[in-house]
Amino acid sequence: MKSCILRTLRGTPVATTFADGLFSLSKTACIIFAFCAATTIISPAQTESPAQIKFTWVYSFDGQGAHGGANPGFGNLVQGPDGYLYGTTEVSVGTEGTVFKISTAGKLKTLCIFCTKGQPCLFGAKPLGGVTLASNGMFYGTTSLGGYYNLGTVFQITSAGKLTRLHAFGGGEGALPWAAPIQAANGLLYGSTSEGGSANEGAIYEMTTAGANPFSVSFTGANGIYPWARLVQGTGGNLYGTTGEVTSGNGTVFAVTENEGLTTLYKFNGAPGGGFPLGGLVQASNGTLYGTTSTGGANLQGGTVFSITPAGKFKTLYSFCAKKGCTDGANPEASLIQASDGNLYGTTYDGGTNTDTCSGGCGTIFKITPAGALTTVYNFCSQSGCVDGYYPESGLVQATNGTFYGTTFYGGQFGSAGTVYSLSLGLAPFVKILPTLGNAGTTAMILGDNLTGATKVSFNGIPAAFTVVSSTEIEATVPTGATTGTVTVVTPGGTLNSNAIFQVD
Repeated sequence: MKSCILRTLRGTPVATTFADGLFSLSKTACIIFAFCAATTIISPAQTESPAQIKFTWVYSFDGQGAHGGANPGFGNLVQGPDGYLYGTTEVSVGTEGTVFKISTAGKLKTLCIFCTKGQPCLFGAKPLGGVTLASNGMFYGTTSLGGYYNLGTVFQITSAGKLTRLHAFGGGEGALPWAAPIQAANGLLYGSTSEGGSANEGAIYEMTTAGANPFSVSFTGANGIYPWARLVQGTGGNLYGTTGEVTSGNGTVFAVTENEGLTTLYKFNGAPGGGFPLGGLVQASNGTLYGTTSTGGANLQGGTVFSITPAGKFKTLYSFCAKKGCTDGANPEASLIQASDGNLYGTTYDGGTNTDTCSGGCGTIFKITPAGALTTVYNFCSQSGCVDGYYPESGLVQATNGTFYGTTFYGGQFGSAGTVYSLSLGLAPFVKILPTLGNAGTTAMILGDNLTGATKVSFNGIPAAFTVVSSTEIEATVPTGATTGTVTVVTPGGTLNSNAIFQVD
């Protein structure tokens, strides 16, 4: 993809005993709206048999920055080249959030604490949206506050914790970013800010991985307000995302194209189609985009799962609260993922069967097929004292060992600071490739487990030159003659296939 911007436009808070303003961030995402329309009710969800899943509490945050902070926000975890999972917490005692990494066994290390003595809030404050791994091995994220004007920052951080502020927002080019940026196929970073821009309705920004040449495109109200979520790049090179609101409506799905700029693909108008999408989109292997709305749906509450084609053909796949008491889940806030089994997985912030501890339910993990058959996989606060967590703002990541990992905003051993958890459904290991698009000669990062001793790497059957960097990383060169398809790695333990197709330009 070329520089598409430059070429066109140039909840309910839970009481806590922690001090220093912990959990002070307003939960603007947790809004419940009433709708007055009704349509056909979609079939209720099925429930996964407990024997089919293994849910494990991995780590409890305690509010202290040195131990990971508290309240991981709505950004999904991301797997790094070292096999660790990386994420952010919104707050910690006496400071304004952290960046952390954690092993799949639960060993956590705090990489950065924002607003500590000697590191003022000019570096940023309150990171909400996790981090993104770029092809240079660095991680990129945003803070929703801090910087020169307290309007947020874009930062770079290494796996060792070296923090660099790339940009401090000033308002005109955007302000108050919630989500981490993504790296597009052209190597540039693209992200959204929830406010700022020419109309103070939010913006999409572009910059290099060094923070150079920052530029943004503004929302104006009619084409959307409050783009909270992370963007996604589609197979055709366009960027796609959602806005939480819109003039005379309840949010949008939009595209950013090189020739047409910012285009609205769909406008939500509340029930039955849902409204107020807080999470972003994922493009599945069938080319269709999938997302969630936090409210509305055929049951007048609870939100939805929807699909939309890059051309704008929209369909509601599932409406939550199809079961009495919303035991099938309610109000999803996070982005979906497509797992190696081809199904989509996500979380709901509310709903589920455990309503005694959490009014309206403690949240769920769900699986949904691309055709819309939904299964409830796990109900949070199923363990004594809610050590498994509750109210998950974030979605899931599937690590290369086949297991899912995620965070909850509240719960854990220390009550209200949140957790990291794992969920195994028996899916096999695989490899991830970054980037997922390139041509012959492109250097690609391949992530996996037990890669030491690998004897062959191929792109859709064409052998590639490669170097084993570590047991969790291989560096490969896209070979001449490669075509779009699966990346395969042969190791002493067996053959591993990529979870996503690598596209050859």
